[in-house]
Amino acid sequence: MSLPALVLALAIAPAQVPHPPDDHPSPGMRPRDEAAKMIEAYIVSNLQESLGLTDEQFVKLLPLVKRLQSDRRECMQNHMRLVRELRRSLRSGTATEGQVLELLKELKAMDADGPARNRKNLEAVDAVLTPLQQAKFRVMEVDIEQKIRGLLGQIRRGRPPQQGPGPGKDGPPPDEP
Repeated sequence: MSLPALVLALAIAPAQVPHPPDDHPSPGMRPRDEAAKMIEAYIVSNLQESLGLTDEQFVKLLPLVKRLQSDRRECMQNHMRLVRELRRSLRSGTATEGQVLELLKELKAMDADGPARNRKNLEAVDAVLTPLQQAKFRVMEVDIEQKIRGLLGQIRRGRPPQQGPGPGKDGPPPDEP
């Protein structure tokens, strides 16, 4: 599946299925979660070519990149869940200082833990890669993120996403001497 198609799925997912309350998760994956998994698969499918990995490196890197993506997504989802709880509590007018303090405590702990987990995951990824591959990985991640934001912006403005080459096709330039 192409990146524009994945982003389109991610963008329309909230409109397709209302999210159940956080305390009653659905048995299957939500469309947004499914789209995030597809984007993760897209990233993984471009790793070997974009970074010039050996087969051995790819086998070692694959679970590390999946963990990195999964932890990032989990951190973002938990952060948003806590913010929704704060918003709901404040809007309802029933927020007590004790409830708000507890939610803020959880949010602050998550805000401290998230970057530490991300650093740890990136260090594990870096341990498998050469410095040149590390640089290519960082650039690839930023390029994909920018493409996703651009495509989501097009969708929000009512324009269909532009079909273009993915990171594996227009990824980092070949190594120069």
